[in-house]
Amino acid sequence: EQQQHEQQQQQQQQQQPYERRLPLPPQAGQPAGAQHLSAAERVAQAQALAQAQELAQAEAVAAAAASGPPGFWPACMNSILMIVVTELGDKTFFIAALMAMKHSRAIVYTGAVGALAVMTILSAAIGSALPAFLPRAYTHYGAALLFVFFGLKMLQEAHELYNSPPSETNDELEEAEEEINKFGGKKKEDDHSLESGQRSPRRSQAPAPYEQELKILFQAFVMTFLAEWGDRSQIATIALATAKNAFGVTAGGIVGHALCTGLAVIGGRLLATRISERQVALAGGVLFCLFAIHSFVVGPE
Repeated sequence: EQQQHEQQQQQQQQQQPYERRLPLPPQAGQPAGAQHLSAAERVAQAQALAQAQELAQAEAVAAAAASGPPGFWPACMNSILMIVVTELGDKTFFIAALMAMKHSRAIVYTGAVGALAVMTILSAAIGSALPAFLPRAYTHYGAALLFVFFGLKMLQEAHELYNSPPSETNDELEEAEEEINKFGGKKKEDDHSLESGQRSPRRSQAPAPYEQELKILFQAFVMTFLAEWGDRSQIATIALATAKNAFGVTAGGIVGHALCTGLAVIGGRLLATRISERQVALAGGVLFCLFAIHSFVVGPE
């Protein structure tokens, strides 16, 4: 009976189709030998493969988020360099330096950097919005032409400064002193009336310390904002934001302004005697010309 049973099994195997007796080829993504796995093992292997793919996608997304938007870091570095060469020795630089000599450095720094940060955000927003109203190529080459204009203008200023005899006064410093005197003119009149024995009609008592600090903060913010409006660095920020990543331009501009304002409030008056206007103008002109060349070579993205 056992022999008859074995013969029947052999006959059944011979009657099965040839294809069913062949091993199944491995599917895509399965290792060799997966065709010999059971159904449960195949399901577990497919789940592990899907989890590995999801993990790889999550790592790619995290790496992209860490690196920032496309072109973020080049735009950030370009913005920092541009702000440094245009703001060192500028009117806003000396406003912060002069106010820091008379008032708290922290308050002056906070007000000045706050105004410059707001101005940078507005300028970058304007620059990034222009391509929505004009073709990208127009805004790109328009920004390149502005870079050419600023570069040639600063090189011309450097040439004039090299050919002129050295001056003991700084034009930007004088303008900053005039702005502070104009803004503080009302306060000087009130002080003069108090010294002459006349009481101020508005207030007969000295202001509280926090009120005085708020007044200094407001003065630093307003004076810096008005001095920066329409300045070369603002127009250059708008032009750079039309050609580069707006978020990178904004971040780099704020960092550059924070660095320059920090130098101003720490030792602006001393730096004013050490910084050469000719060298700053020459470096700024060369940098703007390099920006223009890069814009023309690369073209609109």
